[in-house]
Amino acid sequence: MFMRKGKRQPLQWLAAVAVALSLGAGLSACTNSATNDLGPEDSNVFITNYDRQVDFSQYKTFSLPDSVLVESNDSYGQSAQPTEVQFVNRVATELTNRGFTRTAAGQAADLGVVVTRVNNRYTGVAANPYAGYYGNYWGGGFGYYDPFYYPSYYQYYQVSEQLWRIDMVDLKNRPIITPGTNPNDPNSQLKVVYSAELRGNGIFDSASVERIIANVFSQSPYLRATR
Repeated sequence: MFMRKGKRQPLQWLAAVAVALSLGAGLSACTNSATNDLGPEDSNVFITNYDRQVDFSQYKTFSLPDSVLVESNDSYGQSAQPTEVQFVNRVATELTNRGFTRTAAGQAADLGVVVTRVNNRYTGVAANPYAGYYGNYWGGGFGYYDPFYYPSYYQYYQVSEQLWRIDMVDLKNRPIITPGTNPNDPNSQLKVVYSAELRGNGIFDSASVERIIANVFSQSPYLRATR
């Protein structure tokens, strides 16, 4: 499920927007930018998904740590900064308002809830198949007037990914683990029954926490302990 302010289009809209902006660059001097009045809230995207075969009314309790899991590329840690604690408490409040009871640390629970703050940065290399080609395309180079210049056949790029993630796993029906259990067997792993991603500008601001979590749960009406 996707939620934005309005409807969220498929991911391909990013490419379409990029093309549209490049084609319209020449008109920017005589037209008003459509993004001038957009605030951080307009960039927020909330993606939720759940197991359609699960009846959430079977769960009555949940376990949620006071800290968040921090994911940074391939490393993981825990953190309890003020905004992160605020985020966790707000998630707990939403679940409590829907009839679930939060258990104390170490006690059994039907659902395990994990809040993750993702901060990934990737650097990659991409080959440019047109490097050194345009100069000969029209029968030779154009010296200082050659409109295309590539300093290298390879180009480097960096991708930054920052978001919140909320995951819920089924602890009530957890698999039975024995010394001979294969840890790579899907049947021996905890089952994720709900997942949400929160992306966009301003999502790590304290002032935005209440709003963005309320939006996520508003599009998850099935998360109720009773029907």
